[in-house]
Parts: sequence; C-alpha cells; structure tokens
Amino acid sequence: MNRDELLARLQGFEWNDFECKKALRSVPDDAYKTVAAFANTAGGWLVFGVSEQNGQLEITGVEQPDQVLNDFLSTLRGGNKLNRVIRVDEQRFNIEGKHVLVFHIPENQRFEKPVYLKGDPRQSYSRRGAGDEQCTQSEMERFLRDAALERYDSEAIADLSVERCFDEDTVRWYQAQFTRRNPEHGEISDLTQFLLNWNFIVEQGGCLLPTRAGVLLFGKAQYVRQLLPRPVLDYQRIDTAFNSWSPEERWHDRYVFEENIFQTWQGLVARYMRIAEHPFSLDPATLRRNDDPPDYVAFREAAINLLIHQDYGDHGRKASIKLFTDRTIFWNPGDAFATEAELLDPTEKEVRNPAIVKAFRRIGLSDQAGTGIRAIFRNWHELGRTPPHLTNDKARKQFELVLLNKPLVTEAMQRFRQTIGASLSSEQADALALALEVPRLSLTDIRGLGISTTQQAKGIADHLVGQQLLESLSDTQFQAPEQLRQRFTATAEMTTEQVTGEVLNQTSRQVPDKYPTSTPQVIAVLQSAVLPVQRAVLQEVAGLGDREHFANSMLKPLLIGGFLEMTIPDKPRSSKQRYRLTEKGRALLAEQKNKELKL
Repeated sequence: MNRDELLARLQGFEWNDFECKKALRSVPDDAYKTVAAFANTAGGWLVFGVSEQNGQLEITGVEQPDQVLNDFLSTLRGGNKLNRVIRVDEQRFNIEGKHVLVFHIPENQRFEKPVYLKGDPRQSYSRRGAGDEQCTQSEMERFLRDAALERYDSEAIADLSVERCFDEDTVRWYQAQFTRRNPEHGEISDLTQFLLNWNFIVEQGGCLLPTRAGVLLFGKAQYVRQLLPRPVLDYQRIDTAFNSWSPEERWHDRYVFEENIFQTWQGLVARYMRIAEHPFSLDPATLRRNDDPPDYVAFREAAINLLIHQDYGDHGRKASIKLFTDRTIFWNPGDAFATEAELLDPTEKEVRNPAIVKAFRRIGLSDQAGTGIRAIFRNWHELGRTPPHLTNDKARKQFELVLLNKPLVTEAMQRFRQTIGASLSSEQADALALALEVPRLSLTDIRGLGISTTQQAKGIADHLVGQQLLESLSDTQFQAPEQLRQRFTATAEMTTEQVTGEVLNQTSRQVPDKYPTSTPQVIAVLQSAVLPVQRAVLQEVAGLGDREHFANSMLKPLLIGGFLEMTIPDKPRSSKQRYRLTEKGRALLAEQKNKELKL
C-alpha cells in the first residue's frame, strides 16, 4: 500500500480487510484480536495512528513510532501473545508531520489456523465486516477439521462393515466409467479389490475398513446418512426472479438428495435436463456428451464443484442449488483454500476432499485440476452474459457462486459505444461494459471475462485508462468516471435514432444540429446551470413548453455530450435531482465568450 492508496482508504471506512487503531504511545491490546482475525480469515491492513471521530477516519499520529513498531513486531514474532508467529510487512508514512504505521497481516495457511490469544483456543477470532468476532464452537471445529494432517474424507470408519455399506450398482457404474476412461489400467472386476486398490477401502490392523470418501461416494443411503446426518444437497427450482421471491413462497420443484454423491449427481443431471436452455441428450453410461452447450458446461462444473469441495464434516449446514428465472445460486458449507484471484489461475489448488476430487477426475466428470472455476467463467462469457459472482467467505467458511442470466453487452451499451469515439477490442468493450455495472472493477473481475492472465487484464485496464474510460484507483482497482456513468444513463434512455444523430455531430462540440434548438438556447441553458438547478428551470430558460421535447432535443444530448451532469446519477428520476455544468460545459461557455469579445 502506497501513500496515495492509504489516503484513499482513509476517505472510506473500516471493513473486512482494513482496521485503524489510535496507538498514540503504545500498542492497543485489541490490536492483537485484529491480527488473529485477519490471519484466520483473508488477511488485511492494520493501521496505527488513525482514529475514528464523528464517523470519519482522521490521522492523529503515533507519538513514539519506533517504540510502538518494535513492541508490536517483537510481540508478533515472540510466540507468547499469539499461538503462532505472525510475520507482517510494515510501512511508515509521515503525513502532515504525523507518523502513521501500516501493517499487512497475511492469511495463515489452513494448517496454521486457528490463530488465538494467550494459549486459549476459545480466544480465536475471525473478521466479519468491520469487526473482530470471537469464533463459536462450530467455527472452531471447522478450523480444526481443515487443519488436520489426515484429511477428513480419507479417515477410516471402524464401525462400518465393508461387506454391507457399499451400493453395488454405484460401484459397478463407476468401474465401467473408470475402465472406459483409463484403458491402460488393468480391469479389476472384484468390487472390494477395486475399492481397496483406489483407497476407498483401507487395511488397518488386519481388517478392511471403508473410508469416509468411499461411503460418501459409493455407500448405501442408510450408511451415507449415518456418516452425514444432513442432506448432501438441497435442490430447488423457483420459477420467479430472485428479487421478486421471498423465502415464504413455495418452490416449484424440490428434491433433497440424501443418497451417495454419485447417485446425487445422476439425479441432479436428470433434473437439469428438464429445464436446459439448449435441449440435449446424454450417454446414460457416461453422463457426458461431446458437444456440451456452454450453459450445461457452466452448470456441470458449478454443480460438481459444489459436490466435491463442500465440508462434509459440517453437519449443521447443507449445500443447496436454487434455480431462479434470472440466476442460479450454488451455496456450499466450506470455503475454498485459495483466494478468489487464485481460483482463476490454471494451477492446481489445495482441496478439502482430495479423495473425492480424485474420484471424479479419474472418470472425467470434472475437468483437469485447477480449471473448474475457469471453465465456468469461460463458458458463461461465451454465452454473452455478465460474469458469475463468486463469494469465498473465509470468515463464515462458506462458498457461493451465482450464474446470472443477464447479458453483459445490452442494446443500451451498444448504442453508448457509438457515442464515445474510441476504438475498442471486444475484450476492452466487455471490460468497459462491466465497469459501468459495478462500483469498482478489479483485475480479477476483468479476468472473469475470459482473460487468461493478470498481465493481459492489466493491459486492458491500462488501455481504457488511457482512453479516459476508466480511472485508476490503485494498481489493481479501477472505476468508470462519474461523467461517463451519467452519459451512459442518459444514452440508455435515448432511441437509436437520437444516438445516431449524436454520433454524427460529436465534432461540433455543441448540441446536434438535427435537433430544433439554436446555439443561443444551448448557451443560455448552460449559463443557468453554473450552480445545480432543477430540470424545470433549464426547460424554462430554453423556452420549450413540451417536457419530452425538451428532454430529447436539449437535456439528453447535453448530458451525453458531457456538458451537463446529474447531481444524483444513480437515481436519474429522483425528485431531488439537479443538473450542473461540467468542465467541458465551462470550456464551451468560455469559448463562446471569446468569440463574442472578438466580434
């Protein structure tokens, strides 16, 4: 974090990755709770020398920066205050004569969590919003499961019989897929030997025992329920838009899967085929086809991701898929160990259930390691839709993926592109469209448009910044300029013919000639908007009695041209809306004044 980025963050408020402490002469004791919370969650920035006053963050400074810095770092590295040694990156800034200390606390790896205070595991914390919350017993158990050296799905189950717990039809189905997919391996016809060979059964003390993964993948329903006293998956189809639905309303189709994971997958595919956008048929043996449509690929990878990565030790929360008319929501107990940015990288990631993951990949039901999330984003982008929303909540240890049935480049966006006077590649145009939909645009967001690398995403962002279509907030964060957003809003309300007229007359630096307005009218309207004014005032100055005629012939072109701007751009129809002159409008008035002086 550089000085400018720090100052920009101080203009906002504390949140899940940003916390400020006064630390005038010493390290405040609650700073260590924040350290533990950041380390247990997704990391964050801890700032000393900043206080909150009247809801605003204000630099108050650290009076003894050397002592505070040394005390803090020595405590973090001493291993006494916290159960783990915490290594941080520190920075010092002198802002208007006041010392500010900035520390970046990294997220700990799964096997180094939870971090807690004073040797007491009950003093474990996680970061939620702007606060450090003490972990509950259930949350502690989730941390400990994920931290275990022996993975949860590989544990042997001593009180289940190998002879009784497996469903023979499921195992035979899997054997057939495995042989087809891996002809180089010798076929093992005996069920027990096959499962033993792939560690779904293990030998301990001369006895054969099933593993958790073996039972969850291939077990009879009664034994699956014995290990997992909650459903594998709750599937709901709700034939309405997400924002129009309330939990009290009944779903239109629901099935609670309590059988083994492979039977759950087969049942889920059968239900999806009933509602697929592009009808298709599957090979009943393989459950795959060669010409998978993009919507099915996205659904398949998201559903398999849900089945293979959920926390099966969490018996209090169940995975769910909810299909609305405008989106599909996949929700899982259990976060991903990787960050959201890392999930888009093509490298292999550490996973919660390695035995279950390998079982799917051996028969080709999941793409190669590290590509599942990328395939979802790539195929959704191929459909021309807004990128999926991905939330990897490390505080609550849950994961959500939302597939939005919404076009990325709308007709309004296509019309708007005609007015900006810039030549953009398809990737750059898509990034601009997304920037106008979200408050901030990150490099990870741009990569979600099917861009392979961070370097390529940075090149796209830099080009848009150079064209003044984006503003740079940091090396990785960008936003669409407010004036551009206002122009887009105005364009969205115009007809194609009106936009075409605007494009043909851009170079005149005034309202397009096709509209029945004269230059004196334009100048008078602009002069009246030096201070924010109501629409009615502008209409009266223009001398146009018809409201719609004034909007189409004067107001919207001035907004699109960047001569006027709204004071409340996100609510264009607000009763408190006002219009004011922009820098471009001031320049036009100055130019007009110079012309008059020369005359």
